[in-house]
Amino acid sequence: MVNFFIERPIFAASVAIIMVLAGLICYPLLPVAQFPEVTPPLVVVSATYPGASAQVVADTVTTPLEQQINGVPGMIYMSSTSANDGSSNITVSFDVGYPIDIAAVDVQNRVSAATAQLPAIVNQGGVTVQKKNPNLTLAVNLYSPDGSVDLVTLSNYAYLQLVDPLKRITGVGDVQIFGERRYSMRVWLDPDKLAKLGVTAVDVQNAIAEQNIQVAAGKIGGSPAPAGTMFTAQVNAMGRLSDPQQFDDIVIRAGTGSEATLRLRDVGRTELGALQYTSSAKINDKPTVFVAVLPLPGSNALAMDQAVRAKMAELAKSFPKGISYGIAYDTTMFVSASMHDVLVTLVEALLLVIGVVFLFLQSWRTTVIPAIAIPVSLIATLAVMMALGFSLNTVSMLGLVLAIGLVVDDAIVVVENVERQLENGLAPLAAAKAAMREVTGPIIATTAVLAAVFVPVAFLPGVTGRLYNQFALTIAISVAISAFNSLTLSPALCAVMLRHREPSRFILFRAFNAGFSRMMHAYANAIRHLIGVRWLVLAVFAVGLALTYGLYTRVPTGFLPVEDQGYFFAVAQLPDGASLERTETVAEKIRSILAAEDGVRDVVSVSGLNFLTSANQSNALATFAVLKPWSERGGLTASQIVAQVRPKLLAIPAAVALSFDPPAIPGIAATGGFEFQVEDLDGRGAQALNDATQALLIEARKQPELNAQQLFSTFTTSTPQYNYDLDRTKAKLLGLNLQDVFNTLQIYLGSLYVNDFNLFGRTFHVTIQADQAARADATDISRLYVRNSNGGMVPLSTLGQLRPTVGPEFVPHYNLYGSARINGVAAPGYSSGQAI
Repeated sequence: MVNFFIERPIFAASVAIIMVLAGLICYPLLPVAQFPEVTPPLVVVSATYPGASAQVVADTVTTPLEQQINGVPGMIYMSSTSANDGSSNITVSFDVGYPIDIAAVDVQNRVSAATAQLPAIVNQGGVTVQKKNPNLTLAVNLYSPDGSVDLVTLSNYAYLQLVDPLKRITGVGDVQIFGERRYSMRVWLDPDKLAKLGVTAVDVQNAIAEQNIQVAAGKIGGSPAPAGTMFTAQVNAMGRLSDPQQFDDIVIRAGTGSEATLRLRDVGRTELGALQYTSSAKINDKPTVFVAVLPLPGSNALAMDQAVRAKMAELAKSFPKGISYGIAYDTTMFVSASMHDVLVTLVEALLLVIGVVFLFLQSWRTTVIPAIAIPVSLIATLAVMMALGFSLNTVSMLGLVLAIGLVVDDAIVVVENVERQLENGLAPLAAAKAAMREVTGPIIATTAVLAAVFVPVAFLPGVTGRLYNQFALTIAISVAISAFNSLTLSPALCAVMLRHREPSRFILFRAFNAGFSRMMHAYANAIRHLIGVRWLVLAVFAVGLALTYGLYTRVPTGFLPVEDQGYFFAVAQLPDGASLERTETVAEKIRSILAAEDGVRDVVSVSGLNFLTSANQSNALATFAVLKPWSERGGLTASQIVAQVRPKLLAIPAAVALSFDPPAIPGIAATGGFEFQVEDLDGRGAQALNDATQALLIEARKQPELNAQQLFSTFTTSTPQYNYDLDRTKAKLLGLNLQDVFNTLQIYLGSLYVNDFNLFGRTFHVTIQADQAARADATDISRLYVRNSNGGMVPLSTLGQLRPTVGPEFVPHYNLYGSARINGVAAPGYSSGQAI
């Protein structure tokens, strides 16, 4: 086969050109990312039980869903969070590489089987199943520079005008809004007026459900119609209402004679408000909506980033007055910088290799042949990477950098052997054939040896194996292509380009050759002496192996080193039960501390969000500090800034505030460091779990490998709560329906989703709840009434009492068991492996 290509150099060149063209065509199609896809595919199941406590949500919503989902094909583990805002979020993690679409369908089928066990109001609100990419690529901040646009309007402008166009961009998997306040028709009830007029909250619910309903009125003259009917006309009737005034006119009780008709406006007020007021976001002290853009798995992050920026610039042209946007959070900047550094290294390595080859071969003719082999092998490798589903990332690109020194070896062997045959007096064509008869076997053998070194790495299990899979196979592929070139293109070029030549007379080459010759003689003499004491050499070698093993076992271990990615996190938690207003005050202090640091450009905070659990929590907040470009920081790194702000955050009173580097691989964890789950395998309850977790933390903080100040758990069971102890016997004696009692509590204190209304071409919820002043204190329960079977109004305070207690703010599960998450970082001077 080799002689076939030697005798047909044009054909050999054509094959090489085809490989290069294939690589060049595939290059722009390859996804660009920081790392290979190593994060497990995630499917998230979400549901809401308005007004329910975390424990009630866990018992009635999360647990039935988890029991059905458990064991779905491909699942490796499952975690969930049930929160006091009534939300239930279940995250199902699948094997790395498992098809995410199939996973989502399987989970959806399991969820459908569980819906019959869920409360009716949960099914009414819907149970959603979504594919999730935990890698947040960039976020758009929508804000009002002059403060003329409120947060509700900003949030809904983002929902109506930004989310859908951004979702249609190639590579975008999902768009989420942090600090969202989606429209809802909020009906705020006055319990005093309701009680005075003999009306209950359930009456209001029924009136809205009856009078705000979509009507299909039919058609006049529709088929079948009498003979001679000339026209048809659709009949429309206003059933579903659309503005607060129409809702205010809803009739609760019709009046006749002297009794006036009772309307909704008589017992409360209606406004176009927000569905939830559980969180708020700010950027540099300006209210903002945080529109997070998450990529599809395997998409080109850089291309998606550019497309999002272009789309936002286009959409901004139609922004109303008082609305502007910015892109503060953008992880692709680090990806771009990393890829730029790798490309620079690639070029430097290429030039160094060519320079070294020229220094030793000392002829441009002999240098060109191995120099051609390098780009042919590397570029052709891109085509195979595309076929295997690889991406251009720092790991695969470093594999190409390392391959530069390997792919040139075979071509050098061919060139040197052909030159030796030329020195023996053979013609170029004959010399090429004679040389290849000698080196074809060794080239194949060395390629097989290199493949045997790198290919097994691709089969390592787990995240580590997935991380280095592309690295190993990229090198193996490039070396295999290099071997093919050395058997086809390189000998053909040798036959065409090489000629017999005399030793170079250039003074630098002569000096180099003389020095290299002396070094070779010294090396040969040293080898001869060592052969005479070979047992001593073997003993030294054995000692070296023992020392290597001993040092290997003592070197600190870790997953990946911490890198300066251009941003870091800060989280804070206030005392249990703290209001959102108090949390926003702490958020303001944190923003001022971070903004004052050199190197910090923007600070985005989300109050009411537990960043580690993704649960809405009034006493928690998450902060993103976006740093200036690396060139503008004067050598200051993200880790240094994190260390500088850490004591300042810890000094904030009435809150525990901590700062973290981002995780080494986005999506592997919420923050840098490590994470553990403490599980309640025996079902002893939240208090026992909390006691065990705190005991573990106390002992762990004594370990020198752990940073005691950064070791914590967000799980707590001391959130202030009330138990309403209903006297059921008394309620039945008074002729009460217990369901009416519980519905009254939910409507007044927790809110109730009644039905929907249309606005701006979208569907939004109608929600009823007691006005703010009627649920600000525990004594307000005396203002709540329910009607008995005789038509009398009975206050809830006579049926039971509110008893102060404590409980969990949220109930986490891990693989169906109650769990508590522990987060921490290694102490200075220790690795994450030692800490774990």
